[in-house]
Order: sequence, then structure tokens, then C-alpha cells
Amino acid sequence: MKRLICVAMIVGIVSVLSAGASAQVKKGKTRVLTTKQMMSGLIKPNCAGIGEGLKAAPVDEKAWEDLATKAALLNESSFILMDDGRCPDGDWANASKSLRDGSAAVLTKIEAKDYAGAQEAFKAVTGSCAACHKVHKK
Repeated sequence: MKRLICVAMIVGIVSVLSAGASAQVKKGKTRVLTTKQMMSGLIKPNCAGIGEGLKAAPVDEKAWEDLATKAALLNESSFILMDDGRCPDGDWANASKSLRDGSAAVLTKIEAKDYAGAQEAFKAVTGSCAACHKVHKK
């Protein structure tokens, strides 16, 4: 009987902790932006825009500037992902740091108009997304 009570308590604690972590993933503590909205309105369109923009070398200054804006917005989003109590665990934190570092590297390559370097640096960005989604996206 004591063993059953102990198991029930452990299951209860794990459930409460899991619920708390998933709530943080869905939304920060004080701001209205949900994680889903951030992904669909900020991260996904900018990431997809960079991927599309790097399928061929940008043809003019405007194209390079557009890519730079997208990379800078992705970089900023890496900070938002960690702010307001949104980060539930180390996987999220590591992926956010990888997104920050990768997007900064992409931006540096874009500013240098280094097409091949930007393509290579962009792999770290998509890798950061995949690492977090593997654990957190349902």
C-alpha cells in the first residue's frame, strides 16, 4: 500500500512539472504573444525567406538587404524565445543559443555578400530549429 501511494505521488509530481513546462512553451508569463504565433508570424517566415533567398545568389543590393533583415529578425527572435519565462529546459535554451549564433553568422556572411558562406551558416539555423522541434513540437 505504501508503495502504491509513493508511485501515485511520483506520477502526480511528474504530471505537475510536465504541465508547467508545456505551459511555458505555449506562452511567456506576462506577454500576449504565444509561441505558436511567434513561430508562424516571425520565425517561420524569416527562416523560409532566407532559405528561399539563398537558393541562388542575390542579384542586387535590395535582395542582400532583405536577407540581412530576415537574419537580424531571426537573431532577435532567439532572445525572445528565452525571455519572459518562456524557456522550459536545456534543449530549448541550447536551440535558442544555436539560433542566435547561427543567425548572427548568416548575417555576417550576408553583409559580406558571401553567398556560399551564408548558405553554409544557414545550416546551423535550420539545425537549431530541428533540435528544438524534435523535443517540443507536437
